[in-house]
Amino acid sequence: MRPKRSVVLDSFHKPAFLKHMRDAKPNKEKPPKKPASGERQAGVRRPDAARIPGASVHTSLASEIGLRIVRGDYPPGTILPNEAKWSETFSVSRSAVREAIKMLMAKSLLASRPKIGSWVEPKERWNLLDRDVLAWYATSPDREVFLKTVQEFRHIIEPEATAFAALRRTDEQMAEISQACREMGEAASLQERTRADTRFHLAILRASGNDLLVPLGVLIESAFDHLFAYTTRAVDDLNHAQKLHEAIEKNIRLQRPDAARAAVRKLLANTDHVIKSR
Repeated sequence: MRPKRSVVLDSFHKPAFLKHMRDAKPNKEKPPKKPASGERQAGVRRPDAARIPGASVHTSLASEIGLRIVRGDYPPGTILPNEAKWSETFSVSRSAVREAIKMLMAKSLLASRPKIGSWVEPKERWNLLDRDVLAWYATSPDREVFLKTVQEFRHIIEPEATAFAALRRTDEQMAEISQACREMGEAASLQERTRADTRFHLAILRASGNDLLVPLGVLIESAFDHLFAYTTRAVDDLNHAQKLHEAIEKNIRLQRPDAARAAVRKLLANTDHVIKSR
């Protein structure tokens, strides 16, 4: 795809971690003015500028640019601003900009070429199983579309993975599945329940005995938290979902692969219904 030449910076909402940073000027780029006496030089990060807690400057910048790409602010083929413009816009050093761009290239969101710069790659090239990319998707305006995509993925993977878990699980793996299921029912908050729910499904993937399924745990950890929080809010929803999970746990424990597969399909059908009713 031929990179687009237009770049717009000023139409985006500034996130919380960048609330102290300056907005970019629209349209044509102008060379930075020489700072007056006592004025901070462009490209040097303000010491009080907020960022993602515990993250480096370039990681925070990569997260902001990545989120903008995923939510469609920068369509595929768009050439991004150069280092100087990013540096001025977000009050960071050029080295931080370079590191941020490298991070996004490693996730296949960006490509770069001398004399052209960096541009957004087609979506089909993005590493959608990358933890950060999934997190950006889950918080984007198209979150509901993304959650439905995750749900389709579950229909493809989970029934058979659960059937294999019923056949192959060890006693230790079964104990992990049972504990997660029990903690779901005992959770005092939605956050606790969601974490236990995530552990439950991760444990089933591991118990399936298929090494290729284990890396998909990244998808579960990054996306399922948002999916479960979205679909299990009302008390009736929680009680019904708990019974469905207990049926899955029981059939894995009794090593009934067909029944375990059917139990997962009932759970997924229930989640489908909840998503459609939101």
